[in-house]
Amino acid sequence: MRLITKCLDIDAGKKPIVILNKEDAEEIGVNPLDRINIFLKNRNFACIVNISKDFVKRGEIALYKDVWSVLGIRSGEIIEIKRREELLSKKFIKKKINGGKITYEGMKEIVKDLIKNNLNDLEIASFITALHIRGISLDEIVSLSKAMIESGKKISFNKKIICDKHSLGGVPGDKTTLLLVPIIASCNLTIPKTSSRAITSPAGTADRMEVLAPVNLRADEMKKVVEKTNGCIVWGGALDLAPADDLFIRIEQPLDLDPLYIPSIMSKKKAVSATHLVLDIPTGRGAKVKTFGEAYEIASDFIKVSKMLKIKTVCGITFGEQPIGYCVGPALEAREALQALINKKEPADLIDKACSLAGLLLELVGKGDKNIAYKCIKSGKAEKKLREIIEEQGGNPKIKPEDIEIGDKKVDIISNKNGIVMWIKNQEIADIAKIAGAPKDKGAGIKLHVKIGDKVKKNQKILTIYSEKSLKLNESEKYAKETEPIIIIEKLSENMLIRKLEEEKYERGFILER
Repeated sequence: MRLITKCLDIDAGKKPIVILNKEDAEEIGVNPLDRINIFLKNRNFACIVNISKDFVKRGEIALYKDVWSVLGIRSGEIIEIKRREELLSKKFIKKKINGGKITYEGMKEIVKDLIKNNLNDLEIASFITALHIRGISLDEIVSLSKAMIESGKKISFNKKIICDKHSLGGVPGDKTTLLLVPIIASCNLTIPKTSSRAITSPAGTADRMEVLAPVNLRADEMKKVVEKTNGCIVWGGALDLAPADDLFIRIEQPLDLDPLYIPSIMSKKKAVSATHLVLDIPTGRGAKVKTFGEAYEIASDFIKVSKMLKIKTVCGITFGEQPIGYCVGPALEAREALQALINKKEPADLIDKACSLAGLLLELVGKGDKNIAYKCIKSGKAEKKLREIIEEQGGNPKIKPEDIEIGDKKVDIISNKNGIVMWIKNQEIADIAKIAGAPKDKGAGIKLHVKIGDKVKKNQKILTIYSEKSLKLNESEKYAKETEPIIIIEKLSENMLIRKLEEEKYERGFILER
């Protein structure tokens, strides 16, 4: 079918959407959300169909800006469209829905059609749901990982050993990477760390690092930084590494499902040529992984998949029952990480976790242990290395913690009793920081004044909320008082009832990190 273009100056959020007249749509047999292919100058471009009875005349096709700007089309041009042919990938998706297993060829077809925008959101959601319900075998994980790696670019380095680190996330304030990368790089090992921005948390590693230096580096820029300093901390989204992952995440997040986390993580590690990996599995109440048994199973799966992908992996099960350090939110966390490298002592839990994980990685490559990692911090080598990385990524290498701006509006939350901190609710802490404006507002977040086991007096500050906007500060303060994120008890033997629940007022958040 040949149609006349009508270009709309409307952004569809990076979705290639077109609008057909109802009669034209019926003639070629497409419904809303179906796909059509636009043929133009030997190019074939898949688009999402919307249908209108009056907005588009018969014989016309309205193109959102995301389509006509990419194809270089102007209003009044004639283009040819065809209904999308039946996809082989849909047969593999149906096979999984029915309980079958998908081969490498099947995974490759699914990822190929995902990248080409041939699959609609319902088809992608069906695939994700089928994996969640039916399960995903190790062979399928490896096959999907390989297909996702092949879907994007691969960055290689002229080194035999390429180190990497990843955390399953779920614990607020986990700025460990900002210490671990310079520790490893200062030991003359290569660690090209690609990180995510926040997906459902108050700060992703890329958000924290962006306070110190630009993170939107191209692949060639990233390589230059790594070749000069041995390390980097950049946003993976700018590198086109395993791009299928971002498309899957877009559907996983609203579904509150994450069956693809192993291929998602491993594909991106393989894409940067990682040979040795330390995987952090935070475990405990409020963390994504609740029990040691679950942590062992996850670690076992990662190690098996890693061997099949020829990556040597060591897993560390870490304490995940409270935030790491005292700060949550991009600017507050960047300030705290820099301060930790300067004072070399506090926060003790942050330094210990960074050195413990770095030690596991050093042992894996035969270059030392936790003590060597500590020495890198105590000698100032790690701080010097971080400043080198900051400079090469385009930041100010002389930046001081006090130079980092945080929200100028703040409120203190105080204790209403004497006692001991028994529990800090990770999800509620994260939610308060997000309501305050994090991660979009870099200066928004929380500073804790107490941790589990600390003694507290009545009217003592237990946390401070920072925001850049008064309305957000007021909302976060109200939420903090309603949810009671820090549980303080006077005496455990007389406080066996933690809380009464008659109805769940607040939904539990879905934690998805990359």
